[in-house]
Amino acid sequence: MRDIIAEIWSTSKRNKLRTTLTGFAVAWGIFMLIFLLGAGNGLIHATEENSGRFLDNSMVVFGGQTSKGYQGLKEGRQIALNDADMNTTKKRYSKNMLNVGAKISAGNINVALGENYISSTLQGVHANYAEIDKKEMLYGRFINELDNEDTRKVMVISESQAKELMPRHIDRLVGRYVKVDSLAYHVIGIYKSDQSEMNADCYAPFNTVRVIYQKGDKVGNIVFAFQGLETEKANKDFEESYRASLNRNHQAAPDDEEAVWIWNRFTQALQMNTGMGIIRTALWVIGIFTLLSGIVGVSNIMLITVKERTREFGIRKAIGAKPSSILKLIIIESVIITTFFGYIGMMMGMVANQIMDATIGHEKIDSGLFTLQMFVNPTVGFDVCVEATLVMVLAGTLAGLIPARKAAHIRPIEALRAE
Repeated sequence: MRDIIAEIWSTSKRNKLRTTLTGFAVAWGIFMLIFLLGAGNGLIHATEENSGRFLDNSMVVFGGQTSKGYQGLKEGRQIALNDADMNTTKKRYSKNMLNVGAKISAGNINVALGENYISSTLQGVHANYAEIDKKEMLYGRFINELDNEDTRKVMVISESQAKELMPRHIDRLVGRYVKVDSLAYHVIGIYKSDQSEMNADCYAPFNTVRVIYQKGDKVGNIVFAFQGLETEKANKDFEESYRASLNRNHQAAPDDEEAVWIWNRFTQALQMNTGMGIIRTALWVIGIFTLLSGIVGVSNIMLITVKERTREFGIRKAIGAKPSSILKLIIIESVIITTFFGYIGMMMGMVANQIMDATIGHEKIDSGLFTLQMFVNPTVGFDVCVEATLVMVLAGTLAGLIPARKAAHIRPIEALRAE
C-alpha cells in the first residue's frame, strides 16, 4: 500500500496542474453545496423566527369598511365589531373554537413610577392573548379571566418598558403600583420584549379597559385559536361562512371581504412552508449540480490519466502485472484525490458558514417601527457536510472505475502501440 501511495504522489508531482484542477473541482463542488445550504438555512430560520411569534392555528378578525351596497345601505360604512360578533363566534362556531378573546385599544397613555415615565398604548385583552401571540413572561403572570370578571386595574408591561421605569432590578416592579394618567394600576407581570415589533404595548384586562374608557359593546379585534381545520380548503370554507355571519350582523353583503378582515395565520404558515420547501429544493438542486460538475471533472481527469499512462500499463502487463493491480492503482488514486480535496472543500464550507453566522447572522433590518432578523443560524449540520463529502468520494471512485477497467483489460501489444 505504501508503494502505491508513493507512486500516486510521484504521478501527482509530475502532473501538478492536472491534479490541482481536479482537486479544485472537487473542493469547489462541496464548498458551494455547504455554503448554499448554510445561506438557505439562515434565511429559512430567520423567516420562521420572524413569523413564529404567533400561534399557527389562530385567527384575528378586524372590522373594515363595506365595499358594496346592501339592503339599501351604501358602501363605505365603517364596521366596528361588537358583543354580537363575539357571541356568533362562540356559539355558532363552537365546534371549531379552542378559545375566544378580543383586544381593544385605549389609545396612548402615560405610565409613571416616581420621576420615571413612559408613553405607551394600552391594550385590553383576554387571557388567551398570551398564548396566541406567544408572550413569554419573565416575571409575574399575564392577564387571567378572574382579572376580566372582576374588572381589576392590573397591568402587564414589556421588559424594555420595565427598564425605563425601574432601571435596576426590574423584577421588583412586579407588585408595585404605577400611575396610568390619573389612575393607579397594579403591575402583575413583565413579558419579554420582542425585537420584531415596537414593544410599546401595555396590557390590561379587556373589561377593565372597556369600562374605564367607555367603549360600550365594542370589542375591537376578535382573537381566537381554532381546531378541526386541517387543510387550506377547510380554512377557506370556514372564512367564507364566518365572514358572511359577521357581515349579516352589520347588514353588510355576505361576500363583502372588505367589511370584515380575517388574518388566518394557519394558511399563512402553509404558504410560508411551501415557499421554504421550494427554497430548500432549489438549493439542493443547485448544490447537487455543483457536485456533479466536480464529479465530471474527476472523470475527465481520470480518462486523461489512463490515456497518458497507456504505454506504462502495457509494460506492466507485459512483465507480469495482473489487471487487478492496475485497476487498484487507478481507483486508489481517484479515492485519495477526491477524499483529500473533498475534506478541504468541506472545511472551507464550514468555516464560511461560521463566518456568515458571526457577521450577518446577527444583523437586523430596522425599519424604524420594527426590526427583523436577516439570517438566523446560517449553518449546516456536520452530518450533512460529511454525507456530501462521502457522496463526492463515492462518485469520484465510480468515475475512476470506468477508465480503470478499460486500462486493466487492454492488451499489452495494443498498449505499447499507443502514442
